[in-house]
Amino acid sequence: MNPLTPDGAPSGAGASAAGASVDGASGGGASVDGAPGSGASGGSPSADGAPGGGASVGGASVATEVPASEAVPLLSARGLRVTFPGRRGAPAARAVDGVDLDIGPGEIVALVGESGCGKTTLARSLLGLVPPTAGAVAFAGEPLAYTSRALKAYRRRAQLVLQDPSGSLNPRHTVYDAVAEGLRIHGYAGDERAAVAEALARAGLRPPERFFLRYPHELSGGQRQRVVIAGALVLQPELIVADEPVASLDASVRGEILALLLRLRDELGLSALVVTHDLGLAWNIADRVAVMYLGRIVETGTVESVLTAPRHPYTRALLSVLPESEGAPVVLTGEPPDPTRIPSGCRFHARCQVLASGEAAPVADRCRTEDLPVLPGGGVRGVACHWVREAGAQGAG
Repeated sequence: MNPLTPDGAPSGAGASAAGASVDGASGGGASVDGAPGSGASGGSPSADGAPGGGASVGGASVATEVPASEAVPLLSARGLRVTFPGRRGAPAARAVDGVDLDIGPGEIVALVGESGCGKTTLARSLLGLVPPTAGAVAFAGEPLAYTSRALKAYRRRAQLVLQDPSGSLNPRHTVYDAVAEGLRIHGYAGDERAAVAEALARAGLRPPERFFLRYPHELSGGQRQRVVIAGALVLQPELIVADEPVASLDASVRGEILALLLRLRDELGLSALVVTHDLGLAWNIADRVAVMYLGRIVETGTVESVLTAPRHPYTRALLSVLPESEGAPVVLTGEPPDPTRIPSGCRFHARCQVLASGEAAPVADRCRTEDLPVLPGGGVRGVACHWVREAGAQGAG
């Protein structure tokens, strides 16, 4: 049984012990660097996991499948790059190194990967909190401007939910003041009390008046996270970017928060980008998944296609450490390369279990020397891997 098929999917709590964690932060999720067992992944991509058609982009090996239809994206990034200058003349750190990403209306996209792969930097850049070094972000078809007036208007339509609710809330502010802060910043002209009450009620804090005068320390962890979500909802945004929204919560509370996010999507038509290292959470909440490694997305597609039939060796390694996974867990050697010294060719080749096992011998030179282009950002199934492309070409022949 596949570890993430509907019959074997992680529980509704999403980030419970059954849900694997990319860096080992969740309950029973094994860590990639410290995963038990050893050995390389077995075999070339299976029939259901091999690329369908293996289209070439710019002459390099990027396997893609185009869906029947694509919605016009609400949020779109093209060629996004974010670099941070090095100290004392050191090379710049390429935190985000060429990303295309689309999020459609009412769509939830999970961005997964190890700690340090650039997930949070990408999310902050999409919100205009970190200006990109290159590339462009568009919202509802309009390019994002970086003037104070334009960013203020944009942030009314796109809100951020941070990982730690205790750090997000001012301990000196009551719940009412915390939720009403956005309304006051944006000069809301309506009934402030009614808007705050509605946001708290939508976030599951009922009756909302009970919570108006409470302080963060008087609330449970789940209630504090609901207050943070209410603060984002009060401006009636079209998009929420949630950075590890349940990582600091107990497993029993995680399921409640995930159910809340899904209900808000259904009721309000909200779009969401959920940043996580937890593959169980991605399975439970997302429509699409983008797997990020060293500043670039290496595999993307619907949650079912990516998590039940992974193609990229990195995605396979992440999924192999699930407790229910068949076969030996894949232990990736070493740490991810320094983002100031990204290797040539495929950026995963130094840790790739397929290349190390000799299975990728026909494309080994290309893996080490030939760079891969940016994957398309829409709803296509995409894999940036020379080996996958080669296996797909042989299967087609």
